[in-house]
Amino acid sequence: MSHVLPSVFGLVFSAGLHVYLWSRIGKPMERGWRRRAVGIAIVVMWLMVPVTTTARMWAPELAKVAGWVTLTWMAFAGLTVVALLAIDVGRLAVWAARRVRGVPASEAVAAGPSRRQFLAGSAAAVAGASVGVGMIEARGEHEIVDVEVTLAKLPAALDGFTIVQLSDLHVGMTIGRDFVERVVSRANALSPDLILLTGDLVDGPVADLADDVAPLAQLHAPHGVFATTGNHEYYSGVDAWIAAIEKLGVRYLRNERVAIQRGGCAFDLAGVDDYSGDNYPGHGEDLDKALAGRDASRALVLMAHQPRQVHHAVDHGVDLQLSGHTHGGQIWPWHFIVKLQQGGFLGGRYAVGDTQLYVTRGCGYWGPPVRVLAPLEITRVILRAA
Repeated sequence: MSHVLPSVFGLVFSAGLHVYLWSRIGKPMERGWRRRAVGIAIVVMWLMVPVTTTARMWAPELAKVAGWVTLTWMAFAGLTVVALLAIDVGRLAVWAARRVRGVPASEAVAAGPSRRQFLAGSAAAVAGASVGVGMIEARGEHEIVDVEVTLAKLPAALDGFTIVQLSDLHVGMTIGRDFVERVVSRANALSPDLILLTGDLVDGPVADLADDVAPLAQLHAPHGVFATTGNHEYYSGVDAWIAAIEKLGVRYLRNERVAIQRGGCAFDLAGVDDYSGDNYPGHGEDLDKALAGRDASRALVLMAHQPRQVHHAVDHGVDLQLSGHTHGGQIWPWHFIVKLQQGGFLGGRYAVGDTQLYVTRGCGYWGPPVRVLAPLEITRVILRAA
């Protein structure tokens, strides 16, 4: 039920977007075959969204082909609606200003039919250009973001210890083996001491995506490769995925802690289940369990998929939390919704009490193969002693 309700909400929300598109682009057109064609196209694309997103579970090859069209359309439709809403708000403001000045209601219309059609076409053109640029961004080179973090408890011998953080790869409909190989190559080229995978690696069942994620076995770092669950692993069969990815040499930390040692010095690394994990039997965030018996004099780095988990981390004396989940918003202006959902966290560095938080934009994307004002990121965290 916890997964059904968001799906129903998404379907209703998508319907609202498509109805609005029809009212602003199709309905004002003169009656005829062009108007009917636009109406049919909008209905078909709305229906194709749930068909494509569910097909990954029963017809993965169909989903991979349809995904490039349907998911790209989602981005285009969403950005067009945003542009049209901005235009409509502007028109309303002009109408209100004219009414305040005493212009009769019949004469205070902000724009006539032909002008409204021109504005609608302009909105679609801007959205189309944004999607084009966003597709190049989503499939382009990853930005390597260096983040130096000073930890008061870190021994001087560990100063300069490097961690590569990979998050939100979302292997699935439009992200396959070639993309994963590119990410692995870029990560290994940084020669990190440690590699951390902070969730949402996959979107689909193991049987369909095992070959696509296989390159993760090539990740290598002297102190190992560790992972924690994201919410999308739970949608895709979490236990099967944990088993499959651990066979590739990645160790999951599920409410667990390990010591990372070098030269007789150490810091603690912990990982917890995703924020939504308690909706699934045998899963759920448990920081008490992860940190039971820890030496409080050691620096502690925590992997937690969602940034909002930092509020629990603060209460447990975590020095640094590494998170993903937000994609940096992925497509502007949806950033604002993501930031609200995560309690103000979107991307970059934050300080919450005595806990430092870094939120990566992620090295993949979810849904549309589009990123607007949120570039792909591979994060290199450099730990510094005080």
